Amino acid sequence: MKTLVRFVLVVLTLATGFADSAVRGDEARVVPVSAKRFEFEPKEIHVAKGEDVILEVSSQDVTHGFFSRPLGFDADIAPGKTVRIPVHSDAPGTYTVICDHYCGSGHGGMKMTIVVD
Repeated sequence: MKTLVRFVLVVLTLATGFADSAVRGDEARVVPVSAKRFEFEPKEIHVAKGEDVILEVSSQDVTHGFFSRPLGFDADIAPGKTVRIPVHSDAPGTYTVICDHYCGSGHGGMKMTIVVD
């Protein structure tokens, strides 16, 4: 009987710990990204191979695009809104994120880099 009680206590302790971790969001690092004509800030972020990251992207002026085919996201970033974009890559490399909505004459140079180490 004591063994069963200990087993139940261990299971409940582990389950509570996992639930608390999920509620706190310990499994993903959150990185704020700001978009404005004609740049993303920060211009570069580093992510460890296999790391879960949430990019919280917001626009300071007009609607921008936030696109990376290799990382699998394509989002519209409207002014006054924040879009949460999950990023996970098991492939090390340097990935370019572009604005894919025309936002003015400097639009073609609006890029940021995500480096997966």
